[in-house]
Amino acid sequence: MIPAWMILILGSAFALGFYDICKKHAVRENSVMPVLFFSTVCGLITLILALLFSGTITEAAVCSWRDFLLILVKAVIVGSSWTFVYYAMRELPISIASPIRASSPLWTFIGSIFLFHEIPTVLQGIGMVCIFCGYVLFSLLGKLEGISFKKHKGIHWIFIGTFLGACSALFDKYLLGSLQMSRITVQFWFSVDLVFLLGTAWLVRAACFGKKHQFQWRWTIPATGILLIAADYLYFYAVSLPETQIAILSLVRRSSCVITFLFGAYLFHDRNIWKKMAALCAILLGILLLALAK
Repeated sequence: MIPAWMILILGSAFALGFYDICKKHAVRENSVMPVLFFSTVCGLITLILALLFSGTITEAAVCSWRDFLLILVKAVIVGSSWTFVYYAMRELPISIASPIRASSPLWTFIGSIFLFHEIPTVLQGIGMVCIFCGYVLFSLLGKLEGISFKKHKGIHWIFIGTFLGACSALFDKYLLGSLQMSRITVQFWFSVDLVFLLGTAWLVRAACFGKKHQFQWRWTIPATGILLIAADYLYFYAVSLPETQIAILSLVRRSSCVITFLFGAYLFHDRNIWKKMAALCAILLGILLLALAK
């Protein structure tokens, strides 16, 4: 029987896949910082409305100073990660950017071994290897797009954002697993903190560097924020469950690149799609093995 956390994280991956597609559309030839800020604001509004509707807004808002500061640290890490990733998404094809972003489970897995002593079963290990091989193939195929992994600034940015994202995943396990913090409290204050941090970053960047790209409002800006809130809600729920293995969870969540590949490559007319199908099949096989593992 598939565990509850696996179902939750598969739902998160589905939402995250369409989040990446909307994000790419929102930042394409657009100013990045206002896109990032307004999408985060829309996500926060959606979260507040959901908490009001469910009657849990008071529970979510209750937070000690220690917990608030820890959540603020998470917001700084994630805000930095998103900033690098959003700029990279503007510069790179989505069929290259999303799979590289998905390679973060490698760093998460290494960290989970040392920090949480998580050792996968044989079947889970095979599934993880299959998924990682798919990520590597996706990255290597980027050379067919004429993109130099050593010189392209977009590649540098997305690798930095990916590493920071892996750090955030390990920190989530500490907050929700070790410290047993409320997942809705973490998500609420994390979203509030991000709005202020990204708003400040936007103002500082505009004051120091001016406007290099004109900002254009698009419907995918609020859609990006709403989809991320849905993906994060399912993600935090899964992480808060005691039987959750963070290394496996992170890998499955990053299978969102399958959704991004299928729809994003079509919408944005990316090249070499058929040559990338082998990597896609490796990821699907890995997900199947993880779902069947006990």
